[in-house]
Formats: sequence, C-alpha cells, structure tokens
Amino acid sequence: MSPVAAGSGIPVIKCYLNGVKVPEVVRVKTYFAKMIGVICSVVGGLACGKEGPMVHCGATIAAGISQAKSTTFNINMEIGLSRFREDHEKRDFVSAGAAAGVAAAFGSPLGGVLFALEEAASFWNQQLVLRIFFCSLTSSFTLYTVVSLINGERLGSPGLLNFGKFQDIDYNIYEIPIYAAMGVFGGITGALFNLVNMKLTIMRQKFLNLKWLKVLEAVIVSAATASIGFALMNLLSECLPETTEETNFPVTLGCPTGQHNVMAALWFNTPEATLKNLFHNKDGAWNVRTLTIFFINYFLISCVTYGLSVSSGLFIPGLMLGATWGRLVGIALSKALPNQSWIHCGKFALIGASASLGGIVRMTISLTVILIETTGNLSFGLPIMITVFTAKWIGDYFNEGIYDIHIALSNVPFLGWQPPSDSSRIFASEVMHSPVATFEIREKVRNVINTLSSTHYNGFPVVDENTKNQAVRTFGRYRGLILRSQLLVMLQARIFQEYSLDTPWMNLNSLFRNSYPRYPNLTNIMMELRPTELDMTMDLRPVMNPSTYTISHAASLNRIFRLFRALGLRHIVVLNDYNEVIGIVTRKDLAFYCTARLEKHS
Repeated sequence: MSPVAAGSGIPVIKCYLNGVKVPEVVRVKTYFAKMIGVICSVVGGLACGKEGPMVHCGATIAAGISQAKSTTFNINMEIGLSRFREDHEKRDFVSAGAAAGVAAAFGSPLGGVLFALEEAASFWNQQLVLRIFFCSLTSSFTLYTVVSLINGERLGSPGLLNFGKFQDIDYNIYEIPIYAAMGVFGGITGALFNLVNMKLTIMRQKFLNLKWLKVLEAVIVSAATASIGFALMNLLSECLPETTEETNFPVTLGCPTGQHNVMAALWFNTPEATLKNLFHNKDGAWNVRTLTIFFINYFLISCVTYGLSVSSGLFIPGLMLGATWGRLVGIALSKALPNQSWIHCGKFALIGASASLGGIVRMTISLTVILIETTGNLSFGLPIMITVFTAKWIGDYFNEGIYDIHIALSNVPFLGWQPPSDSSRIFASEVMHSPVATFEIREKVRNVINTLSSTHYNGFPVVDENTKNQAVRTFGRYRGLILRSQLLVMLQARIFQEYSLDTPWMNLNSLFRNSYPRYPNLTNIMMELRPTELDMTMDLRPVMNPSTYTISHAASLNRIFRLFRALGLRHIVVLNDYNEVIGIVTRKDLAFYCTARLEKHS
C-alpha cells in the first residue's frame, strides 16, 4: 500500500525537511498505512514503540492541512489555503506537524519544539519557531482534553507515554562522575546497536528485496519475539511476593497465589508499563540474573526489529534497554556501598534510559527536555543532560546516529550540517555538471518536449543565443531559470505565443499552485498535443525566474554547500566572468560529491 510507511518515519521526514523529494512521504494513504501499521506492530508484541511513527503521522496531517487537497481521494478544497501550495510553506507545516507528533506522544510541548529544531527541520527562523510552539502546545492540550474526557478525570492527564512522577529523589555532586560513566557506557552500547543494525539493514537491502520476503521476515521476527519471551518466562521464572507498587493486575505466570513472575513482569506487560515499573518499582524487585538475561535478549530483538518493513519506533526500546542496565548499576552500587540513602535503583534506571537512547539516536537537547517533562523532575535536568551529552560524544567517536545511518543507506541526497573539511580548496568548476540543457527565451514546443524527455533535471537555465566564442565551453548568456514543473503546466495549458490572446497570463500563479504538487505527466501531454502545435513557440520570460541564485565558477565548495543547506536549493547555475552558463550543480551531485570526499578523507 505504502512502502514509505515502514520504519519509524523520522529518517524520511528529516530527508523531506532537508529539501529531498521523497515520493509519497506525506500522502494520505501513507498516513493510514502508518497509523494502522504501528497499532498492529505494538499490539502484536514487537519490540518497538509508537513515538517515531507519531512524528510521521503528525507531519502527514500538517502537510494535508496546508494543501487543503488530496490526490488520493480527489479532493480540492478552495478555502483560502492555496498560497501554502509551494515547497517552502509546506516544509514549515511539516516541521510543525513533526513537533506536534512528539508533543502528543510524550505530553512534552517544549520537547516537541526542540525535537523539530534539533532533529527534523533543516531551516528555521523566529516566525517558524513560534508556529511550531503554537502547534506543539495545541497538540498537547488537545491530547490532555481527550484523555481526560475518556478517563473521566480533571484536565491535565499526561501524554500517550507516561513515565510517572519521581517523588523525593535528589542527587549529590559526587554522583555526577557516575552519571558521566553511565553516559560513556550508553554511548558504547548505542554505537554497538547502530553497528549491528547497519549490518542487518545492508543484508536486508541485498537479500530481502522482494515483497513476500519482507512479509515473511516480519512474520518470523514476530513469532521469534513471542517464542523467546514465553520461553524465558517459563524456563527462567522467579517468583517474588506481590507489593502495592505493582500494577493492579500482576503477572502471576507459574507462581503461587500472592506472588508474581518477575521475568513475566518484563515481557508480558506493555512496553510503557514495563518501563514505568523499571523506573518506580522498589529496590530488589528484580535480581541481576533476570535483568541481564532480559537486556541481552531485548537488545538483540530490538536490533533486528528496527528495519523491518513495518511501522515501528525506537524510543521505547532504547529507553527500556537503558532502564534495564541502569537498574543493574543501581544494584551493583547498593551491594558495593550498602546502607547509602542516595542509591535508588529507579534513579539509575532513568539515567540509564537517557544514556541508552542518547547513544542510539544522538539527540541531546530535545531528549533532555522530553525526559524532564515526562518525569516531572526539573531538578534532575543536569544529570540527564550530562549523561545524554556524554553518550552522544562517545557514540559519535564510533559511528553516526541510527537515523543518519539509515539515511546514508537509502542513498538519498541528504546534506549534513557541515561540508567536507577541504571544501574551501575545491571550486565550482570541479563539482558542476556539464554540458547543460538550456532553453532560449523563445523556444519551440518540439524542442521543449525533446529536452524534457531526454533529461531528468528539474531546473533549466534560460539563455540568449549561444555565442560560442570563449575558450571554455559556454551555453549562452544567462537570463533566468525555469522549472520542469512550470514547463509541464505551460504545455498542458497550451501557453503558446500563437494563443497569447487567449492565455490568462494574470492567472498563471494560481494555475501553478493548483497543479502543485502533482504536476502533469509528459507522456499524457505528448499524446494530447496536435502535430501543428509542436511547431508553435513558447515565450518563457513571463514564467522564468530572472533573479535566481547563481555562483561564479571560482566559488568554493564550502560556499555552494552552505547555500544549498541554508536555502534548501535543488540546483544552482554556474556562470563564468561574462555571465554565461558553463554548468549546473544539483543537490544530488553535491551530496554524492561531498560523501565521496568524506569517505576519501576518512
């Protein structure tokens, strides 16, 4: 139905907001596939969460609202939103939608804003930050209202993921080195998780490239997850007395009345309930053997699950892994330093969860704020921040975050934050693509169709007649730039000079906006054109952009990179000293060139 709905959705949303055109990423059918898929994944017992898919769902809703149209259902509502039908405005809405998804998932409006700025949006300004904050706060308030009405409670219920409040837990200055050391371990385990998952993803891309194989893999992993869980609950069960701190329905699998199965309490609960128990259950609720076996098995299962062709998130597995080994740290400290009031296993479970997720996804500011808001413990912000930053620094020494790894494996022209280190010594003439397909300001319809059919570019320089008298090959004096989409709309609307008296030139802007984002198909246009129309002329001056960004052939790669990164460009024309076109740099050329330089340098 929608292959792009697989996974968490955060990598593809990052690519979209970076300026990459990802097919069907914010379509309505993608939203329904994502929503139904993540429900089935979580209910089916896979080692995944719903937080990542919530980001994708929020982005899809925002994109649909901004366009007020749906090609899937053939709906086009003229309600005054047509001015948002262009890439820049749509990206802003998607950024706000991603923040709203985080805010709804965690009940963390500030965390949603910071997530959008740190992990999702590539371009922002003050106005965009205000819009994102308003959207994130509205999302949280709406969720609080709905949950409160459903549960019959007062307004103020937590988000979809509730970690519970940490009461009467503080820390001392001498605990900071312990938290930093936990950050180091979280960075190492996160880097190991990413490495193993990367190897698995490469194998999937190589061997599991058929649809039925992907379905079979998901079925096998789901069955294996259930089998391993039930095997561990029965073979390695340990019974402990029930306490008031347990849930209302303790898992008594194989245990006598009044006792519960501690291994089943980890496997048989929902991931959110298990995580909450790891944070808040009393010291001694689990022993070292139970937690160690659970950590090893859940680590491997989570690593295999992320990357399946199902909708799944990584936040909950990352937090559960960290909370598990965090409690192990608390147990070890309580045995090494008995009768110390500052040692609380739940506190170290929280720090471990921060370190583990930070080591996997490499989020810092947003993750810190999300954990502070979801636990309601502002005083613990400093330890969480130290842990998360340490985990990121250690993890970055070995590899990239899990989302960046999956973006790199998908071979999309994604531009990172920084250009290659030697980019100041590389010039535009070395990066540009030449020869260039160009159009003159008045062009025959036949030539336009032939050029569009034989090239894959989305932007074409418009030039005067080529002088051909320079030592360096040129393609005419630069007059402006016209997009493939604009040419397709002009061809379909028959905007030819011979029909100029009948052409509504003043309505061109609305014509282009109404066609966005599904532009006419060239094959269909060619079938509809009459033979006599092929020799007609198209005047490109009213449509082309005469003031686009251009660069000199002597411009450095560093400047080109920053222009693309800051402005979200897809192409930029290279000119010589005589304002003549000598080449063009596309986003794909730039991204792959930078990747090759980085690999060569490393």
